Amino acid sequence: MYIYNQFDTDFVRQRVSQFSSQVEKRLNGSLSEDEFKPLRLMNGLYLQLHAYMLRVAIPYGTLNSTQMRHLADIADKWDKGYGHFTTRQNIQYNWPKLKDVPDILNLLADVNMHAIQTSGNCIRNVTSDHFAGAANDEVADPRPSAELLRQYSSDHPEFGFLPRKFKIAITGSKGDRAVIKSNDIGLRLMRNENGDLGYQVIVGGGLGRSPFVGKTLREFLPKADLLPYVEAILQVYNLAGRRDNKYKARIKILVHEAGLTEIKQHVEACFEKQKQFFKRPSDELIAQIEARFSLPVFIDADVEVFENERRNNVAFAQFIETNISKHKNSNYVIITVSLKNIGATPGDATSKQMRVLADIAKQFGHDELRVSHEQNIILPHVHKSHLPAIYRLLKQADLASANVGLISDIIACPGMDYCALATARSIPIAKDIAKKFEELKLEKEIGNVQIKISGCINACGHHHVGHIGILGLEKSGVENYQITLGGEANLNMNIGERTGPGFSCEEILPAVERLIEVYLLKRKGKKESFIEVYKRLGMKVFSEALYIKKGQENVV
Repeated sequence: MYIYNQFDTDFVRQRVSQFSSQVEKRLNGSLSEDEFKPLRLMNGLYLQLHAYMLRVAIPYGTLNSTQMRHLADIADKWDKGYGHFTTRQNIQYNWPKLKDVPDILNLLADVNMHAIQTSGNCIRNVTSDHFAGAANDEVADPRPSAELLRQYSSDHPEFGFLPRKFKIAITGSKGDRAVIKSNDIGLRLMRNENGDLGYQVIVGGGLGRSPFVGKTLREFLPKADLLPYVEAILQVYNLAGRRDNKYKARIKILVHEAGLTEIKQHVEACFEKQKQFFKRPSDELIAQIEARFSLPVFIDADVEVFENERRNNVAFAQFIETNISKHKNSNYVIITVSLKNIGATPGDATSKQMRVLADIAKQFGHDELRVSHEQNIILPHVHKSHLPAIYRLLKQADLASANVGLISDIIACPGMDYCALATARSIPIAKDIAKKFEELKLEKEIGNVQIKISGCINACGHHHVGHIGILGLEKSGVENYQITLGGEANLNMNIGERTGPGFSCEEILPAVERLIEVYLLKRKGKKESFIEVYKRLGMKVFSEALYIKKGQENVV
């Protein structure tokens, strides 16, 4: 993984010192809250319902064990003993006191971490495939490109005050585990017919109030042109993006209103000018970055202990079936550690659990961890011989839930329990759904179904792209939950279709039960997934089950 150089270290320390001074001025009254707000947002500090919230950047979701232990220390010393991992591969602390934030940032800086650009109208944390560098379906590791974009975008003088926040995601696989079509810029590493490495460039994706699937701006961009082309997109957006209405300020609205053809013309014209004077990174710098992401030295060990455990331990075999993915080395696997234990808050990890994960990564995982956009933790390089020992450690820490991809593996935003923007609760709904299907013992029978829950229209829970999406809103002073069906978060990304009228807090769980009941009744064998049945049958069958039993007219 990438290691900071002296420039990186000095830059972060200077920012901590600067913000510490600003915090001191806020505490002594020299700065009002209105004056302090843009300063704190530049450093990832929000003011939420009950307290400040600090969002810490985890670039492209990659951590080592020392960094994870520091995150655990922060949770214990300055928070309430836990952290919340997000769909942007970051971690959030919900209870820090303002006076303690400089100390937190200094501790982060000790291990090459910070909270810069995790908020504000700037280029946010660049996200990537959480299996990057390990996946067997990978064309190329996307993390060197993500790191190049991180260095390019950090404190960029031209793009610190864009019309709105700007998100970039990159994948190197033939599929998509980074949801690139939901980002302002999505990049997919690929090879052209000559075998040259480059990028498919997608622009104008986004969820929230106005969801859009990103559109292909360039079918193939040579690898060397990445930064000048991204800069061309940003320059066009910075000049033409709306600043009169924050709800229409994202690049997705610009692409929608102007049309892809016109945007492409402006970007290509800007790019041609950029090529004449843009100072590209040197080959030496590119080589240095890429060298940081070389594969670990893989061990050679007997896998029989793994095979024996799988044959003789049913719980272990179930864990292997759901939580293990193929590695490019046949003797290795990728482990997804679920942060969706039944009854727990999706994405939360206690300080004890963080330390257990750090210990496992150090001892068995080549000292590397990843945060997934699905709010789970990944051990990307694990030899099969170590799986039994790892499973025992995970089980002791209450981290061995064998539910990855199943109905309790729910993505959910913090909702009205924490967020000042939320209009409904998300966490209790996620907990209720997980508990119900655990009680019914139906998870394995149901198979893969992706439920995603947002507590407001901003869609931090990605409900638009859930097989079953749940959006919590306020209606006449009461929480009301809309359901969408048919969303997909892959290269064939699809925005879910609203079923009809919403459901009260008490009604939403029975509504989900009715959807699953229809699926189980209508599927053609156990291998046909929920989304496949939905595509085959369409909305009508599901909506009728929802609203006839509720006594409402089907308005779809």
